[in-house]
Amino acid sequence: MQKVILNDLGEISYHKAWDLQQKLMAEVIGIKRANRDATTPTPQKHYFLYCEHPHVYTLGRSGSMDNLLLSEEQLNEKNIEFYKINRGGDITYHGPGQIVGYPILDLDCFFTDIHRFVRYIEEAVIRTLAEYDIQGERIKGLSGVWLKADDKRPDRKICAIGIHLSRWVTMHGFAFNIQTDLQYFKYIVPCGITNKAVTSLEMELGKAVNLSEVKEKLNRHFSELFEFEFTS
Repeated sequence: MQKVILNDLGEISYHKAWDLQQKLMAEVIGIKRANRDATTPTPQKHYFLYCEHPHVYTLGRSGSMDNLLLSEEQLNEKNIEFYKINRGGDITYHGPGQIVGYPILDLDCFFTDIHRFVRYIEEAVIRTLAEYDIQGERIKGLSGVWLKADDKRPDRKICAIGIHLSRWVTMHGFAFNIQTDLQYFKYIVPCGITNKAVTSLEMELGKAVNLSEVKEKLNRHFSELFEFEFTS
């Protein structure tokens, strides 16, 4: 069973977290390269980072600037950062009260299937939602976890996913809305999708939710799905 180093960074700027991800990814790839010619291979390292970011919008490789509805001046006025980054997907928001997870895993130690990797992230969130009696769904052709439309509300996203791979090592990950201020999604076209909405766990439950409690549930489901063990 693979061991994954779990590190909860707390609140951290997006740029610092991005730099750390790239540093850890380089370390994992370095071990992988060294092991190719090693008589006695070094055990591979894997990391799983949790954090919250101050208000920030990130635009993925396939995203359009048209989906950012604020000017640079307005971003500055609202104290929102903006970054173009190397993950897949379009534009999304990160902010306080959101669980952001960055798995930095060498998939050669698990399975070399990017679609399976994304489905497992979705499944961990879906299983966590089920513990709150909420039915998370997948929508064909769209990544992330959704709640299906009802008589009063459209389909709405509760967890966004965007990843990047190099030599089968992953970075970036998921953003799970728990206590998130959904107002900030009104300043973008989330993920470039115009006919759906965004929600949070507290919005759906109508009560406060403890982030640490949610992380504990996520940890259990990630461990079960990927068959790894978290370590510090």
